[in-house]
Amino acid sequence: MDQDYINKRITELRKKKGVTEHKMSLQLGRSRSYMQSISSGRSLPSMSEFLSICEYLNVSPGDFFDDGNSNPPLISDTIDKLKTLPDNDLLLILTMINRMHSE
Repeated sequence: MDQDYINKRITELRKKKGVTEHKMSLQLGRSRSYMQSISSGRSLPSMSEFLSICEYLNVSPGDFFDDGNSNPPLISDTIDKLKTLPDNDLLLILTMINRMHSE
């Protein structure tokens, strides 16, 4: 994992969120070109800026670095909702997921 990974992952998650570099920069309280400089590899965010970016993208730092999770906000939202279901509903959903994986 290197700087290029961080730049590409931020770009990937930003696009999934459906926002432009310009809009994200302004919503983070930065200059218009802030995200473009990160996406292009000219700079890296500081740790506090990285945490702000993760919060903006609705991903945990752990999810950010999880290559196998292509849509962390969707997975996180799904898990949060699953936590509120009774056991019998969870079993039903698990059965459906298992059936989908076996096809």
